[in-house]
Amino acid sequence: MEITPELPSNQPSMRRIFLQYNFALRAIVTTVLLCAITGCGNPKIIGKWRMSGGSNATVWEFSKNGLVLIGDVRGRYRFGDQDRIKIETPFATTVYQLKISRYRMILQEPGGSKLEFTRISEAQR
Repeated sequence: MEITPELPSNQPSMRRIFLQYNFALRAIVTTVLLCAITGCGNPKIIGKWRMSGGSNATVWEFSKNGLVLIGDVRGRYRFGDQDRIKIETPFATTVYQLKISRYRMILQEPGGSKLEFTRISEAQR
Protein backbone atom coordinates (compact mmCIF):
# COMPACT_ATOMS: atom_id res chain seq x y z
CA MET A 1 0.00 0.00 0.00
CA GLU A 2 1.30 3.38 -1.03
CA ILE A 3 1.10 6.27 1.38
CA THR A 4 0.76 9.72 -0.14
CA PRO A 5 0.59 12.75 2.08
CA GLU A 6 -2.52 14.79 1.65
CA LEU A 7 -2.18 18.56 1.47
CA PRO A 8 -4.47 20.64 3.61
CA SER A 9 -7.36 22.02 1.59
CA ASN A 10 -6.34 25.64 2.23
CA GLN A 11 -2.85 25.18 0.71
CA PRO A 12 -2.68 26.02 -3.03
CA SER A 13 -1.49 23.38 -5.42
CA MET A 14 1.71 23.79 -7.46
CA ARG A 15 -0.33 24.14 -10.64
CA ARG A 16 -2.30 27.03 -9.19
CA ILE A 17 0.88 28.76 -8.01
CA PHE A 18 2.43 28.30 -11.45
CA LEU A 19 -0.65 29.78 -13.14
CA GLN A 20 -0.60 32.78 -10.81
CA TYR A 21 3.08 33.49 -11.49
CA ASN A 22 2.60 32.89 -15.21
CA PHE A 23 -0.26 35.40 -15.29
CA ALA A 24 1.75 37.96 -13.30
CA LEU A 25 4.75 37.57 -15.60
CA ARG A 26 2.59 38.04 -18.70
CA ALA A 27 0.97 41.13 -17.18
CA ILE A 28 4.39 42.66 -16.43
CA VAL A 29 5.74 41.91 -19.92
CA THR A 30 2.60 43.35 -21.55
CA THR A 31 2.83 46.51 -19.45
CA VAL A 32 6.50 47.02 -20.29
CA LEU A 33 5.84 46.53 -24.01
CA LEU A 34 2.89 48.92 -23.94
CA CYS A 35 4.96 51.57 -22.19
CA ALA A 36 7.77 51.08 -24.67
CA ILE A 37 5.44 51.47 -27.64
CA THR A 38 3.44 54.45 -26.40
CA GLY A 39 5.75 56.25 -24.03
CA CYS A 40 9.17 56.23 -25.55
CA GLY A 41 8.30 57.42 -29.01
CA ASN A 42 11.04 58.79 -31.20
CA PRO A 43 13.13 61.47 -29.48
CA LYS A 44 14.59 62.51 -32.86
CA ILE A 45 11.29 64.20 -33.73
CA ILE A 46 11.34 66.63 -30.78
CA GLY A 47 11.89 70.20 -31.95
CA LYS A 48 10.92 72.51 -34.82
CA TRP A 49 10.68 71.41 -38.44
CA ARG A 50 10.10 73.62 -41.50
CA MET A 51 8.18 72.20 -44.44
CA SER A 52 10.00 72.37 -47.75
CA GLY A 53 9.01 75.43 -49.73
CA GLY A 54 11.14 78.28 -48.46
CA SER A 55 11.52 80.35 -45.34
CA ASN A 56 7.79 81.19 -45.21
CA ALA A 57 6.76 77.52 -45.14
CA THR A 58 4.76 76.18 -42.19
CA VAL A 59 6.73 75.22 -39.08
CA TRP A 60 5.75 72.09 -37.17
CA GLU A 61 6.91 71.87 -33.55
CA PHE A 62 6.90 68.50 -31.78
CA SER A 63 7.06 68.46 -27.96
CA LYS A 64 8.15 65.65 -25.62
CA ASN A 65 4.65 65.34 -24.15
CA GLY A 66 2.96 64.29 -27.41
CA LEU A 67 1.79 67.75 -28.45
CA VAL A 68 2.40 69.20 -31.90
CA LEU A 69 1.98 72.78 -33.09
CA ILE A 70 1.40 73.07 -36.86
CA GLY A 71 1.62 76.77 -37.60
CA ASP A 72 -1.03 78.06 -35.18
CA VAL A 73 -2.96 74.78 -34.95
CA ARG A 74 -2.49 72.61 -31.86
CA GLY A 75 -2.72 68.85 -32.00
CA ARG A 76 -1.42 65.58 -30.60
CA TYR A 77 0.84 62.93 -32.05
CA ARG A 78 1.41 59.30 -31.21
CA PHE A 79 3.80 56.70 -32.59
CA GLY A 80 2.48 53.40 -33.91
CA ASP A 81 4.17 50.32 -35.20
CA GLN A 82 6.30 50.05 -38.35
CA ASP A 83 7.55 53.68 -38.20
CA ARG A 84 4.06 55.18 -38.28
CA ILE A 85 2.94 58.38 -36.60
CA LYS A 86 -0.65 59.47 -35.99
CA ILE A 87 -1.26 63.22 -35.91
CA GLU A 88 -4.59 64.50 -34.61
CA THR A 89 -5.74 68.11 -34.96
CA PRO A 90 -9.21 69.65 -34.59
CA PHE A 91 -9.49 69.47 -38.39
CA ALA A 92 -8.15 66.01 -39.26
CA THR A 93 -6.52 62.82 -38.07
CA THR A 94 -3.83 61.43 -40.34
CA VAL A 95 -1.47 58.47 -40.12
CA TYR A 96 1.89 58.91 -41.84
CA GLN A 97 4.85 56.68 -42.57
CA LEU A 98 7.78 58.40 -40.82
CA LYS A 99 11.33 58.62 -42.13
CA ILE A 100 13.60 60.72 -39.98
CA SER A 101 17.27 61.54 -39.69
CA ARG A 102 19.04 64.24 -37.74
CA TYR A 103 18.14 67.11 -40.09
CA ARG A 104 15.51 65.69 -42.49
CA MET A 105 12.04 64.27 -41.96
CA ILE A 106 9.54 62.83 -44.43
CA LEU A 107 5.90 62.14 -43.58
CA GLN A 108 4.17 60.07 -46.26
CA GLU A 109 0.46 59.28 -46.36
CA PRO A 110 -0.63 55.78 -47.39
CA GLY A 111 -2.01 57.23 -50.66
CA GLY A 112 1.40 58.62 -51.57
CA SER A 113 1.23 62.32 -50.62
CA LYS A 114 4.59 63.29 -49.11
CA LEU A 115 5.57 66.12 -46.74
CA GLU A 116 9.27 66.94 -46.48
CA PHE A 117 10.83 68.89 -43.60
CA THR A 118 14.16 70.31 -42.54
CA ARG A 119 15.01 70.68 -38.86
CA ILE A 120 15.28 74.27 -37.66
CA SER A 121 18.51 74.55 -35.70
CA GLU A 122 18.92 76.77 -32.64
CA ALA A 123 20.89 79.29 -34.73
CA GLN A 124 17.99 79.69 -37.21
CA ARG A 125 15.37 80.41 -34.53
